[in-house]
Amino acid sequence: MSPIAPHVAVFLRDFLPVQRGASRHTCDTYADSLQLLFLFASKKLRCSPSGISLEQLDSSMVTAFLEHIETERGSTPATRNVRLAAIKTFFRFLEYRLPAALDQVRRILAVPFKKTDSRLVSYLHRDEMLAVLDAPNPHTRDGIRDRAMLHVAFAAGLRASELVGLRLEDLSLPSVPSILVRGKGRRERTLPLWKETAAALRAWLVVRGHANVPELFINARGMQMSRWGFAYILRRAVRIAGKKKPSLLKKQVSPHVARHTCAMIALQATKDIRKVSLWLGHTSTQTTEIYTRVDPAEKLDAINAISPLHVRPGKFHPPDKLLALLKGGHLCGANGRSRPVPRATSPCSSP
Repeated sequence: MSPIAPHVAVFLRDFLPVQRGASRHTCDTYADSLQLLFLFASKKLRCSPSGISLEQLDSSMVTAFLEHIETERGSTPATRNVRLAAIKTFFRFLEYRLPAALDQVRRILAVPFKKTDSRLVSYLHRDEMLAVLDAPNPHTRDGIRDRAMLHVAFAAGLRASELVGLRLEDLSLPSVPSILVRGKGRRERTLPLWKETAAALRAWLVVRGHANVPELFINARGMQMSRWGFAYILRRAVRIAGKKKPSLLKKQVSPHVARHTCAMIALQATKDIRKVSLWLGHTSTQTTEIYTRVDPAEKLDAINAISPLHVRPGKFHPPDKLLALLKGGHLCGANGRSRPVPRATSPCSSP
């Protein structure tokens, strides 16, 4: 029996951050997926997570875990695929460390991903966004911070990890207000800011005070704001804004919805998907095409650009009564006997 805990430690502490150069957020995502798998396996095997052996994590255990997170935890098929991708990456790592477990690893790698629905993205309308931005209390320190975070999230369309990872040195306010964003895949981009966003950031810098961390946004303990902390701030702002805009209470507003809202505003303003892709930090415009599917203005422009089809006008003529009688098959009576076809009389015939 081969204990699996030492391999997990090497995978998270050496392979991902050192050999592959993965970011801390990527390592956290893999760690969360493996943590859920080991908690499920420990309950099923009735042992501690540290006591699980490699031989016990077979393809049937992985399949049962995937069914568990969908049925009992309520995860979507997309989340299921994310968990499975992390598990497969870990077992590909084991494939070269433990050649004796090659057959077991291959069976796990053969577990298929689940097809997902390609749904339209959710976003906020302009009046809803403004109501959320006005929700925090501007007379308290936390309210000033929350308003600044919400302004940056909606104006720059940042991912939650990009927002909480902003540093003081990434902010430039003197001449042209802008921020330096270190995005996904270690890609950097510089984004300008609205005047309102710059004003909200200046107000936050006044009350931020000194902190031992370089991040721009900090929590009540003076530490870096977490992604879950910003998600809580956004939910609270939506709940307050929902009193003025009841339509907000019918939507599930997450940090990524703020990113979608920024993308839709940029697309409607520029009509250029390439600029939206550069703004969001996408590697390809194919990722940005999801916003063209939800914007009806794009379809209207396509319809107006196409010349209408010219159909030859016609006139409706009712069918001939005799032909309708012959085609309808109404020559038999109710008892199945044939009815005599009435002889057509001519006005010139004699009675």
